[in-house]
Amino acid sequence: MRKTVVTLALLAAVPLAAQQPQAEKDQTVRVKSTGLPPGWTVRIDDKETRYTVNDTRFETMGSGFHVTSGPAALYYNAKDVVSGPFTATASFGQRKAPTHPEAYGLFIGGTKLETPEQQYLYFLVRGDGKYYVAHRAGKDVHTVVNWTDSPAVNKQNEAGAATNVLAIQVTKDSVLLSANSQRVTSFAKSAAFNTDGQAGIRVNHNLDVHIGGFSVKKD
Repeated sequence: MRKTVVTLALLAAVPLAAQQPQAEKDQTVRVKSTGLPPGWTVRIDDKETRYTVNDTRFETMGSGFHVTSGPAALYYNAKDVVSGPFTATASFGQRKAPTHPEAYGLFIGGTKLETPEQQYLYFLVRGDGKYYVAHRAGKDVHTVVNWTDSPAVNKQNEAGAATNVLAIQVTKDSVLLSANSQRVTSFAKSAAFNTDGQAGIRVNHNLDVHIGGFSVKKD
């Protein structure tokens, strides 16, 4: 773990406020929960201290799930705890434009998620065609790849809609991140990230997103 902290600190440690400078101008809207699908848990982001799991909606819709947020949060099922080589993937369909670009995507390596010592690695995209990779350790967010343009990430159209299929593949020695079957970045597993643990979904605040084909499979 010490190696992890040292390596990530060298990569960068960017305050959350610096990542989303417009967040204070975009008040989180409370969305009444209708209850959770069986087996699923919601963890509200620490910065959303005024909100609870009752202020965001995560529900089964067709063969997938739908998030209407609400505060930024993680959504995960205890059956999706995995170790060793695996691939986590899902299709994300943003249904309408947020007030400013907000992100959604996958997380892996989740540990102690219901405690202040939470840790996880996450890969997000947003409607302006950018992606972001970071590691959360407690309340600290260590940026691995800051918001970066990529032709692999589909931008939202005039109606605010966009669909992106994301994948995180963990091999014996690498972590490979893809959008719409195109590699956007990768790094050595020896860069000291913990990839074993809970995998799931992250959706930031005030978004309307459909999630299809979510799966976590051992390779």
